[in-house]
Amino acid sequence: MDFILNSIGIVLLIIVIVALVVTNIRIVPQANAYVIERLGAYNGTWQVGLHFKIPLIDKVSRRVSLKEHVVDFPPQPVITKDNVTMEIDTVIYFQITDPKLYAYGVANPMAAIENLTATTLRNIIGELELDESLTSRELINTKIRLVLDEATDPWGIKINRVEVKNITPPRDIQAAMEKQMRAERERREAILIAEGEKKSAILIAEGQKEAVILEAEAAREAAIRKAEGEAEAIRLVQQATADGIRMIVEARPNKEVIALRSLESFEAAADGKATKIIVPSEIQGLAGLAASIKELVKDEALAGQEGAGPQ
Repeated sequence: MDFILNSIGIVLLIIVIVALVVTNIRIVPQANAYVIERLGAYNGTWQVGLHFKIPLIDKVSRRVSLKEHVVDFPPQPVITKDNVTMEIDTVIYFQITDPKLYAYGVANPMAAIENLTATTLRNIIGELELDESLTSRELINTKIRLVLDEATDPWGIKINRVEVKNITPPRDIQAAMEKQMRAERERREAILIAEGEKKSAILIAEGQKEAVILEAEAAREAAIRKAEGEAEAIRLVQQATADGIRMIVEARPNKEVIALRSLESFEAAADGKATKIIVPSEIQGLAGLAASIKELVKDEALAGQEGAGPQ
């Protein structure tokens, strides 16, 4: 009986030991870290892998994710340098680099970062006017990130990025800005229309100028071609005359031929159009001879007609 009881006790003891061993085995997954305390004091940080803690002595104080975290803080009211109240909400990208500092550095890290972001944002916007605040997002992001990164370094937190998500000015300021933008767009539209009309007028004037120039060049070219044609015609006439004279000279005409040609020229000159005619002496003799021959032929013709009549 005692043997059976002892056996049962040993089995129970083994079961308890196995249960304690199994329940105190921890597997740390990827991108995580466990902060271990021994008897209430920090003992170490477990990284990725299999670990065993001493039962009832060691305790997993905090499980820390080493992934990059994104926190979207609600809008914060801020006042600009020119006393305009507006709301700005930010997005923080951070990563835990030291699990020990993160576990023991600050009681509530997220609340601390949110409050620090709000105060830093108020300080930065307080140095800027409204227009600068709306157009200087990159400057605001950089300044907030530098301040937060320096302040959160003792907490084991690395601030990777800070982004200003929305900037919401008051409604009356928004209405005034919309009117201003509408007026600016209308002004740009008017400028573009005026520039288009100006360019169109310039192009039309240049086209008319080129047309006039082309017409003048065409007229000049036509006049040149006409003059060249007339000159060529005169040259050909003169060439023909010269060729005729040369042929006459080569033929060696006698005095009778020259006199006959002179008479023909005289007949062409005395066509009734000229008012004064100077007749050379040689042609005068030929003219008298021609007139005598004409009268003689005329008398013979009359005599023939009279002889034929009485019969």
